Amino acid sequence: MYSRRKTLITNVGNVRIGGNNPIVVQSMTNTNTENALETALQIADLARAGSEIVRITVNTLAAGAKVREICERLTDMGINVPIVGDFHFNGHKILAENPDCAKYLAKYRINPGNIGKGAKRDEQFAYMINTAKEYNKSVRIGVNWGSLDQQLLANMLDTNARQSQPHSLEVVMRKALVESAIQSADKAIELGLPSDKILLSCKVSHVQDLVLVYRDLASRCNFPLHLGLTEAGMGAKGIVASTAALSLILQDGIGDTIRVSLTPRPNESRVQEVIVAQEILQSLGLRSFAPVVTSCPGCGRTSSDYFQLLAEKIQTYLRDQMPLWKIKYPGVEEMKVAVMGCVVNGPGESKLANIGISLPGRDESPVAPVFIDGEKSVTLKGDHIAEEFQVIVDNYVMKKYSA
Repeated sequence: MYSRRKTLITNVGNVRIGGNNPIVVQSMTNTNTENALETALQIADLARAGSEIVRITVNTLAAGAKVREICERLTDMGINVPIVGDFHFNGHKILAENPDCAKYLAKYRINPGNIGKGAKRDEQFAYMINTAKEYNKSVRIGVNWGSLDQQLLANMLDTNARQSQPHSLEVVMRKALVESAIQSADKAIELGLPSDKILLSCKVSHVQDLVLVYRDLASRCNFPLHLGLTEAGMGAKGIVASTAALSLILQDGIGDTIRVSLTPRPNESRVQEVIVAQEILQSLGLRSFAPVVTSCPGCGRTSSDYFQLLAEKIQTYLRDQMPLWKIKYPGVEEMKVAVMGCVVNGPGESKLANIGISLPGRDESPVAPVFIDGEKSVTLKGDHIAEEFQVIVDNYVMKKYSA
């Protein structure tokens, strides 16, 4: 039985994270942040696709100086999404030189392994935490496998080597990830940052490592946790790996925000990672974002690609309507639609959906019965079945979900 882990609740802009609040979908831009217009346009695309928080790279003084303009452009476009600043190496300098950057960002992302060494690390970390306190911002302390604090790891390896039964290198590295996050959170609290302003993440690029790390991290704290398989990869590989990892962790009741870190193909829209994250949560029954379309894979009984094209058309249409529908038709995201390709499972699946169509397969009569809430409503024929079915779907939505 699924049971959500109880955590502190933190606010990131207008989004509440943790506790019993919905698991939040995040994404990140890949634009040059110094180009404020291009960055704002990509953020708007991600937000319209359903990203509830968007992270941007803030790696130069010039990038930091553009944060206010980016936020103002988004306001002009009617986009109200919290923006997170991703800081590495020089975040303390950027925040010091750009008070507007510190003010307009909703959250700061700090990586303990990339904030300096020795006394400088403590000083620079303290500056960023004190800035977050001054502007009442939340902080995500995000530890990554590829940028782990090397001094901490070395100390833990030395301690491990003195044990009578030392752990493997992989085990020590996983423990070091968690220890880095916990120690940094404790330091932030010592510096006066309220505990409900802290989120943690420990992101790695291998599925089983990620699961073990987050189970350990969740057992040691009650901070909200951000999940993600970092550097997941491109296409099917990235989607499958992210789905496998995040599903295992989410099913344990762990996780308050997620991101799917896909490598986009050249010129490919960044919104794919948002859609995949939504599909993971919806498939697990944790949230609903858009009506679900059930469609069969096709077999020797299906006579053409007609049902495939109709399924794709309906699924795309439903998702495209959601920015308007979720305001105008509350609850429509729970709707289930079936587009089936032959008589074997077609009528049965269609009856189980809110609205379904069973298309004719090979050697079947050229008719397509439509079922609404389990009852046969009409039988479509001819060359305009797709268009007629879409009208039926529209009418059903207006009748069923009008406020």
